[in-house]
Amino acid sequence: MRKNSVKNTRVNGEVHRVLAEIIRSEIKDPRINPFTSVVAVEVAPDLKTCKAWISVLGNEESQKDTIAGLKSAEGYIRNLLAKKINLRNTPEIRFIIDQSIEYGVTMSKKIDEINSADRERHVDDVQDNEEKD
Repeated sequence: MRKNSVKNTRVNGEVHRVLAEIIRSEIKDPRINPFTSVVAVEVAPDLKTCKAWISVLGNEESQKDTIAGLKSAEGYIRNLLAKKINLRNTPEIRFIIDQSIEYGVTMSKKIDEINSADRERHVDDVQDNEEKD
C-alpha cells in the first residue's frame, strides 16, 4: 500500500476521528488538558506505527503534562482504538506536540493589535487634516 493511497488516507481519517473522540471523552487523566485536540494523524502503510500531532492550548508545562499523560495512557488508547476500528494491526501511537493552533492564535492577536493601532493612526490623520482646512 502506497503512503498516499486512498486506503491509507481513509485509515488516517478514521484513526484521527476515533483518537480525538477517545482523548475527548474516554481518558480521565488529570494531566491531560481539556483543550487538547488532535491536529493530524499519519498511520504507516504497514499499520504498525502511527504519529499523532497533538495541540494543547495552554502554557509549556501544560503541554508537557498532557503529552506525558497521553504517553502513559497509550496502551489504554490502543485498546480502545482496536475495539472501535477493525484493522489488521493496531498501530503503536507516538504523540508529537504541535503548536500550530497556538501560533495561529498568537498571530491573530498580533494582526488585531496592528489593525487597531492603524485605525487609531488613521483617525488621528483625518482629524489633523480637518483642523488644517
